[in-house]
Amino acid sequence: MTRKSVLSWLEAPLAIPNLEMTQIAKTRQAQLTKPPGSLGRLEEIAVQLATLQNTAQPCVDQVHIAIFAGDHGVAVEGISAFPQSVTSEMIRNFARGGGAINVLARALNASLEIINLGTAQDTRSLTGVKHYHLGPGTANFIHGPAMTEDQLNQALNAGFDIIEQAQKNNNQLFIGGEMGIGNTTSATALACILLNEPPMLLTGSGTGLDSHGITHKINVISRALATHHAHIHSPLDALRRMGGFEIAALTGAYIHGAQVGLPMLIDGFISSVAALAAEHIFPGCKEWFFYSHQSAELGHSMILKALDAEPLIALNMRLGEGSGAAVALNLLRMACKLHNEMVTFSEAQVSQKN
Repeated sequence: MTRKSVLSWLEAPLAIPNLEMTQIAKTRQAQLTKPPGSLGRLEEIAVQLATLQNTAQPCVDQVHIAIFAGDHGVAVEGISAFPQSVTSEMIRNFARGGGAINVLARALNASLEIINLGTAQDTRSLTGVKHYHLGPGTANFIHGPAMTEDQLNQALNAGFDIIEQAQKNNNQLFIGGEMGIGNTTSATALACILLNEPPMLLTGSGTGLDSHGITHKINVISRALATHHAHIHSPLDALRRMGGFEIAALTGAYIHGAQVGLPMLIDGFISSVAALAAEHIFPGCKEWFFYSHQSAELGHSMILKALDAEPLIALNMRLGEGSGAAVALNLLRMACKLHNEMVTFSEAQVSQKN
């Protein structure tokens, strides 16, 4: 698929999972040397992967992780425990291989890509980082839309680009991560619009705010919602006005991943809000999602509920970067190994249940 305008590829249909393969995978699970259902959700994962990959031998050995980064204008409102400079500093850390996601990607033998969509500090001198130059971060959405139409389109197209390359490289699974000081505020505001819920129910500590900081963050989000609510008429409007460059890029990646039929493992709170946005923009995207973990961020449970999602693990993580998804990846790999390599009752000459 060739990228044209953002609207052209958004109109492409979603891939359709092969339900015949579902039955083939379930039949095999029933024949393996174990009581039916005894491997619990590992059996469900294997069946879902077989369905999405359209194969009797599901596999997630080839995995691509993309970290989208961008700054947020709303950071000037003091809604983060860390200064805005940390976004660019962490991009440099990722480029040097020192972040948590770098360690996890190496351990998993997964390819890792760092994408800077637009930060207050220039990082173009860094090698190993893809730059999109959408601006020095989004605008402060207290006063107006976070992004222009062109910035939104470019950010969505960045997600499109990453999925196109992942497909060309024959990756079997995609993990999207994010980095951006202020992005829990942006994601929370976006979720409030998409779910029609008040900020009090969705706002968490983000980078580690205390109770006073959280109260201030709620007030900032409330002011932003009052500014924009009457002007939002679609999920794309909400994303442009309340989102961030990296959240929009994740949204674009999730939509295009569903269009090309690439299974995706969703990370924590911010990634899940992008997944929610993708589902609102293009219903049916969530057929291609696995959900890695239950974040410690307050609103994550409500986001997961809205997506009918059941996360794989709950380790009280809230780092972002795709780290929770990377930790959960081995569960998918073990599910595939068990499905593909266990023998059947007949092969093992073991008597089945009467």
